[in-house]
Amino acid sequence: MSDIKKAVLAYSGGLDTSVILKWLQDTYKCEVVTFTADLGQGEELEPARQKALQFGIKPENIFIDDLREEFVRDFVFPMFRANTVYEGEYLLGTSIARPLIAKRLIDIVNKTGADAISHGATGKGNDQVRFELGAYALKPGIKIIAPWREWDLLSREKLLAYAEKHGIPIDMKHKNGGSPYSMDANLLHISFEGRHLEDPAAEAEESMWRWTVSPENAPDKAEYLDLEFSNGDIVALNGSKLSPAQVLTKLNELGGKHGIGRLDLVENRYVGMKSRGCYETPGGTIMLKAHRAIESITLDREVAHLKDDLMPRYASMIYNGYWWSPERKSLQTLIDQTQSCVNGWVRVKLYKGNVIVVGRDSKTDSLFDPTIATFEDDKGAYDQKDAGGFIKLNALRLRIAANLKNRK
Repeated sequence: MSDIKKAVLAYSGGLDTSVILKWLQDTYKCEVVTFTADLGQGEELEPARQKALQFGIKPENIFIDDLREEFVRDFVFPMFRANTVYEGEYLLGTSIARPLIAKRLIDIVNKTGADAISHGATGKGNDQVRFELGAYALKPGIKIIAPWREWDLLSREKLLAYAEKHGIPIDMKHKNGGSPYSMDANLLHISFEGRHLEDPAAEAEESMWRWTVSPENAPDKAEYLDLEFSNGDIVALNGSKLSPAQVLTKLNELGGKHGIGRLDLVENRYVGMKSRGCYETPGGTIMLKAHRAIESITLDREVAHLKDDLMPRYASMIYNGYWWSPERKSLQTLIDQTQSCVNGWVRVKLYKGNVIVVGRDSKTDSLFDPTIATFEDDKGAYDQKDAGGFIKLNALRLRIAANLKNRK
């Protein structure tokens, strides 16, 4: 008999977690607490409450939390200060939400006196690692129930059959029949996996995309956008001060309108396999381009290069679930220290899937000196003759090696 008396379930109200809720009740005979996070997925969350009540969850055991501001302020913005990209393309929209969900799960465990947490991540995926590493980092003795590593419902079709058998309502089926895409959405992105995307040679259906128009159907007129930065974070758009969540919401709207932020990617999962997914990250794509632009005039050359050297390590930490690790926290301290001078504005042009930087300036922290960089008469600000000695010193080892080779 299980010694777990109460479990907190990360509950979306969708197919997987609705099945898990019923399965936990039947298999573990434990009291279930549901936690549903509003991370800006753009869906009505009250149906999740109604479903939970339908399965006998006590009202006081149903947690639906608006985490949008915390998500962008404390997770997305810190990640973008590092210009974080995984494997050259992926902006980590799913990965960066998991440590916040893990944190809130543990908060609710502590509040309700639960013994365990449970999640709907599959045994093949990365999220099981992210949720559980986060949970163990925050509460080392927590017990974890991962149904996908225990049950025999190992396909979307089996889940649908289980749901039908037990009267579990499923809101979304694919319009062509069969199981829906496996999707994850928050303020930073929406992802799609499964169905014919499992064939990496197959082009994604145009009807699949939800946040963005195709670049071909985007407006024929470009749109200009001014972004104001303070300490590396966007604080205003076109002169209007906005909160972190408002910034990303507005950028998503504008980017989606212009067909920005679509990605079709085969990534290397933490568990060792390659997996194909499609992503829409319109706001994040604009943020990344603009942030690099403001850094280009405010960061010292070697500091900027050091950040670029460290970024892949930082991205891997997030992708692999180590947000709460000491190494990520230490690296974040360094990254945040570099951002004290990243202040100013960037102007971008949005046009048919492209984000084009067309201007940038910083009144207080710009290292761009036009009197030195000019192609015109610099009036002695830069001595051209200095370059000769610099070149000769840097060429010395190359000349020594070449002379040795010529003597042989």
